[in-house]
Amino acid sequence: MRKKRERRSDGAGRSGYERAVGLLARREHSERELRAKLTARGHAPDETGDAIARVQRQDFQSDRRFAASIARQRRAQGYGPRRIRAELRSHGLAQAVIEEAIASSTGDWDAAASAQLRRRYGTTAPKDREERAARVGFLLRRGFDPATVRAVTHAEVDDPGEELD
Repeated sequence: MRKKRERRSDGAGRSGYERAVGLLARREHSERELRAKLTARGHAPDETGDAIARVQRQDFQSDRRFAASIARQRRAQGYGPRRIRAELRSHGLAQAVIEEAIASSTGDWDAAASAQLRRRYGTTAPKDREERAARVGFLLRRGFDPATVRAVTHAEVDDPGEELD
């Protein structure tokens, strides 16, 4: 009978660097997210800082790569640029990194909004103003710009301001 390898689930004895590499091996993390996870696992602030600096020097962690990954994923899920910006900002990323990620997620936002409308409401035209308003609200909540929503729904849309931005 084969002997099973014992695996420590608590990760005791692991350095901040080893833990950071382990976290990054699973998926991309922002610097802020990685710092929070290392701190929550009991690593001292100086050890956490050293570990993050080391993984960044080795290009294991990159906020630009993280932002581009999130932007691609959210765009593929049917979210608009405002929603993506808001999520990236919540990860503590710099505005320049966010705008670069949005610009790098290729494609036509009008086409993406149209696809979301078809997925949700089919190809039938709205029956009345209430249904058109519901469609407008749906696209705005998904993070599409008012200009895009206007173009796709042919409805008058006021700019909701900076709710998602």
